[in-house]
Amino acid sequence: MLLPLTAIILGFAVVIWSADRFIAGAAGLARSLGVSPMVIGLTIVGFGTSAPEMLISGFSAWEGSPGLAIGNAIGSNITNIALILGVTAMVSPLAVQSQTLRREMPLLTLITLVVLALLFDGNLSLWDGLFLMTGLFIVMGWIIHTALRARPSDPMQAEYESEVPVMPIGKSVFWLILGLLLLLVSSRVAVWGAVEIAQALGVSDLIIGLTIVAIGTSLPELAATVVSALKDEADIAIGNVIGSNMFNILGVLALPGLIAPGAFDPAVLTRDYPVMFGLTIALFVMAYGFRGPGRINRIEGGILLACFIGYQGLLAMSVTPG
Repeated sequence: MLLPLTAIILGFAVVIWSADRFIAGAAGLARSLGVSPMVIGLTIVGFGTSAPEMLISGFSAWEGSPGLAIGNAIGSNITNIALILGVTAMVSPLAVQSQTLRREMPLLTLITLVVLALLFDGNLSLWDGLFLMTGLFIVMGWIIHTALRARPSDPMQAEYESEVPVMPIGKSVFWLILGLLLLLVSSRVAVWGAVEIAQALGVSDLIIGLTIVAIGTSLPELAATVVSALKDEADIAIGNVIGSNMFNILGVLALPGLIAPGAFDPAVLTRDYPVMFGLTIALFVMAYGFRGPGRINRIEGGILLACFIGYQGLLAMSVTPG
């Protein structure tokens, strides 16, 4: 157990650091090429913070553990909303000013509902994977289109202007390549450790994906979201979560369908996906602001955090010792 546990800890540590370097390199290169900071923030940064989930899910499916990949996608979305936004709102209440986010929140809710219908047969097929991946590219195109049309008064414009790094092209390319290489290696190490621990404890790879892996791969979002909130950049804080969840449910969930299609654990539909869908609805209701600017206050943050703790307790009770 010691070696797999060490592999997970070191793997996640390198995953988090290399994801940060990968994002910095990609964002710096895009800015040097004249791409709008808001477009960079909503696409490259959103994709970059989901890179750990995508790589770990890809390796998991490739090595015959698609349950871990599915659990990682769904568990990361649950963690992003319930743990990350819950903790962040308790530290600093989040006020939503951006009209761009007000358009993205209903889209995330719609995507979550469509994917539920897609998975309702209990099977994640190759065609499902292709549909999800195609949806990811369509959504990315829509996000870019929306960001380019966003009014200068949208507060996210100024927030991303100060957040997206200005970096020489050579340095950007260096961090982009190094970050990607380290992401690949560290993700592979973390997957090996997670599978070994699942086998040693006699629990399903789905449970490991929903807990250890989901929380570990969501740490970059936690750091980015809390820091943004403390800088009074609430739109970026919530935007990080919305963007990451879109990438997770479309891109990350597509990988097990593309690499290892087949039936999945029924608990995904009876336990895990309903929790994720409910939290997505809660985020929409709390943050949209039907009669003015949206706001997630400390009480609502506490409710989200309580939901996360309760869900982890539910998972613990569902584990049957092997």
